[in-house]
Amino acid sequence: MSKTVIEVDNLTIRFNLANEKVDNLKEYAIKLVKHQLMFQEFLALQDISFQVKKGEAWGLVGVNGCGKSTLLKAVSGILKPYKGTVTVKGKISPLIELGAGFDKDLTARENIYLNGMVLGHSRKFMEEHFDEIVEFAEIKKFLDSPLKNFSSGMKARLGFSVATVVDPDILIVDEVLEVGDIRFRRKCNERMQQMLSGGTTLLYVSHNVDSVKELCDHAIWIDQGKTRMIGEALEVCDAYKE
Repeated sequence: MSKTVIEVDNLTIRFNLANEKVDNLKEYAIKLVKHQLMFQEFLALQDISFQVKKGEAWGLVGVNGCGKSTLLKAVSGILKPYKGTVTVKGKISPLIELGAGFDKDLTARENIYLNGMVLGHSRKFMEEHFDEIVEFAEIKKFLDSPLKNFSSGMKARLGFSVATVVDPDILIVDEVLEVGDIRFRRKCNERMQQMLSGGTTLLYVSHNVDSVKELCDHAIWIDQGKTRMIGEALEVCDAYKE
């Protein structure tokens, strides 16, 4: 029986939204000291619960702003729960925000090593896999160009290539592949299928419902921060489309 690698139990994420405009740091500090700052509570996620077993692929669907990315950030440890718990067993390779872990002023070559270090790889490991990363990302001609000159699609290719140079225990992908061309998205899907076959667990967000159906066996439909439906990917995606 497969072990549970992600357990989300009654997860609630809260943000504080400022009720008034503060134009500068000095004004903010004064209002803070005088207890004059007013905030409105916003619950981005409310009482979300699910369990993911090793090797499963879960898709997250829902309209923009429903809380999908917030949930992935909570699982990745970027956001802490206001209520509830998130338990993760295994190493996570997150591909959540385009350009995360990159420095736009450094070259692609330098960013490969930088991003590898962020993901916990040694320089020796990155040197051994450098050519493989470059080949998959298809950026050989642009290795010594600063990343600020890259298109969003090129950044996505590089980020995905570094994040998947080894099969992580858990791969988290959040819409960043939407900016790539169809051919490269297909190439990424093939690599993710291979990783799933090798036992990697996947959490996947995409506006392309067909892509979720193709890759995932389970899905969660999130609506205004709450679970609308959870179950087999085909059923959830069909209900969401309707």
